[in-house]
Amino acid sequence: MKSRAFPYIPHTEEEIRRILHVIGVSSVEELLKVFPPDLRLKGPLKLPDGLSEQELKELLEDISKKNSTTKDYSSFLGAGAYNHYIPSAVNHIISRSEFYTSYTPYQPEISQGTLQAIFEYQTLICQLTGMDAANASLYDGASAAAEAVLMAKRITGKKRVLVSSSLHPEYRETINTYLSCCAGLPEEVLYCAERGVTLPDACEKAYTDDTACMVVQHPNFFGCLEEVPALSEIAHRKNSLLVVAVTEPVSFGMLKPPGEMGADIVVGEGQSFGNPLNFGGPYLGFMAAGNKNLRQLPGRIVGQTVDKNGKRSFCLTLATREQHIRRERATSNICTNEGLSALACAVHLSLLGKDGLEKLAQLNFSKAAYLEKKLTGVKGIKTAFTSPFFNEFVIEAGKDAEKFLKALLKKEIIGGVALKRFYPALSRHILVTATEMNSKKDMDRYAEVADSFFGRC
Repeated sequence: MKSRAFPYIPHTEEEIRRILHVIGVSSVEELLKVFPPDLRLKGPLKLPDGLSEQELKELLEDISKKNSTTKDYSSFLGAGAYNHYIPSAVNHIISRSEFYTSYTPYQPEISQGTLQAIFEYQTLICQLTGMDAANASLYDGASAAAEAVLMAKRITGKKRVLVSSSLHPEYRETINTYLSCCAGLPEEVLYCAERGVTLPDACEKAYTDDTACMVVQHPNFFGCLEEVPALSEIAHRKNSLLVVAVTEPVSFGMLKPPGEMGADIVVGEGQSFGNPLNFGGPYLGFMAAGNKNLRQLPGRIVGQTVDKNGKRSFCLTLATREQHIRRERATSNICTNEGLSALACAVHLSLLGKDGLEKLAQLNFSKAAYLEKKLTGVKGIKTAFTSPFFNEFVIEAGKDAEKFLKALLKKEIIGGVALKRFYPALSRHILVTATEMNSKKDMDRYAEVADSFFGRC
């Protein structure tokens, strides 16, 4: 049957009139009265007039000329967005036409290539996390964490949610947004000011009979390694679930998988594998759980089977979203998976292999350990927390922490993230990250600038 094409044009006045009649309102203005006045525009958006293609190109070229061709900044930023080397083979493979248009397989039976790519991605995520099943990816790590909380509430039938204050602040904010419209805000469990990790004793006191789950990050926002087994034991003893979020999955190359430490749901951000830092996106949220909770995973799950000839084939096994099943039974309203980003992740992991990932993790750890030792050797800088870390750590740089970052910037060094933005009590603290992209020369220069700055203070 020939498909019908719908033109992308605005509604006509007649169509608007008919729509309003069916809804039962007299005007568009009456329809919009449900929105609070302070949320509505009181005039046109303050946007400049549109440009032609030629004018836009000229404008962008003028802006690009402001970039200095002589400056090459070294970056020590992290906090959920990590600068890693991406092998050229990744872009070569995902740029092939059959992959570059990678999207939701609406006709899965004839999308075997796309389904296999997703299946391989899911398999790799299961191997990394130590869990039984993974979905076909989510929008990003923050939304994956929020979906995990909703999933835990469905599984347990309980209402309360605990989150560690050492969980990425933007992840906490996203969870708050998800829960604010249905069940109230989650309650935070404070981290230990000395060690920089979530205290099991504090969690023990925070749990009640109505607690659905506890969400922790490992390594956490400060780079510190959480006591996941102890937190898992408490959660399970309280008939609750433990959600572990991971923003730096390269750590899987060294650390024990969360699934082997008692996590019930593992979520996180896959940007570190094959996805460059493109000014904030697209990112890649991964999510995995045990087989007993398989049907509560949001989004899609691709499975492996055989066709009528007995040959290996793939199918869309579960699609528990509102487009596929009754809306009231849907686990999520997420409408797609990050197909191309997930493919880049799978290609990168396949190129690394188990040994390559382990070596990459060790390299990241050793670089961070070297930089931490160099910086804390400067009078005026000390390590903020005593817990072990992976490839990022927090330094305390005194009352001039922000001036120090500006001094580094003048020397073409992006020194880290000032934590005052997220934690007012940490106004003197800086989160510093080192990856394989930071050379010894860059790290030594960072320490030299620090020594010079604090020597003058």
